[in-house]
Amino acid sequence: MKIKNKQNLIWHVVFILLVLLFLYPIVFAVSTSFKSLNEAFNSTLNLIPKEFTLEAYTSILKKIPIVRITLNTFAIATIVTTFKLVTGVLAAYSFVFFDFKGKTLMYFILVSTIFIPFTVTMIPNFITVSKIGLRDNIIGVALPQLADATGIFLLRQHMRGIPRSLLEVAKLEKTPHIKILSSIVVPIIKPAILSIGIIFFINSWNEFVWPSLILKSREHYTLSLALQMFVSSEGGTDIPVAMAISVLTMLLPLTIFAFCQKHIINTFVQSGIKG
Repeated sequence: MKIKNKQNLIWHVVFILLVLLFLYPIVFAVSTSFKSLNEAFNSTLNLIPKEFTLEAYTSILKKIPIVRITLNTFAIATIVTTFKLVTGVLAAYSFVFFDFKGKTLMYFILVSTIFIPFTVTMIPNFITVSKIGLRDNIIGVALPQLADATGIFLLRQHMRGIPRSLLEVAKLEKTPHIKILSSIVVPIIKPAILSIGIIFFINSWNEFVWPSLILKSREHYTLSLALQMFVSSEGGTDIPVAMAISVLTMLLPLTIFAFCQKHIINTFVQSGIKG
């Protein structure tokens, strides 16, 4: 019994150290954002500022349209998340409750696109967005991301757990499929939709590479691009300002994840159980 308690204690210590290790960059960013530039360079590792200052945050307000940039980021993440969920729910419903020729092959091809690297589709998407005149436009950022094979896969896994008898009764009453979907299927898998939507939102919120290719004007920037403005490869980085933007960037995703982490974990656990 003592040996087991010692093992549990060791594991607890290990996990606590890992948590502290993962939390350190976040605490460092928050702390540095309240330091002056001199203190940020002279006492980099001190987590508690000697003198708290809001210089970094006031500097952001003066140098860039931070409110507009935040709204751009929110708009892109909301558009992408909404369309991914709508297309995902409709596609998953079709693959689970419709029978048509080539369904298995089509689903296999669709899921296999998960393994295609972004770098493969980046150039074709860039050319397409440029040809239709959506460069330097937040719609151009969102357009290639309106459907997602991972979302379809996860939603299909959850829909497979719905008893078919529920739908058969509705079909006997000649209920339209759109009514079945909205009144029966969606309420049952609502936690999964919420969790997957949160994942989509956070991924879109933090995206950097694709927006950096499409957006050129400051007023169209996202928060990730705004951060890059204050990071210089020549050593001229304004560390407190960069950390302040980092704090603003991670504030909303961390808050959402903190309140909804149980739903997210359950979504992946249940999707794996249903095979």
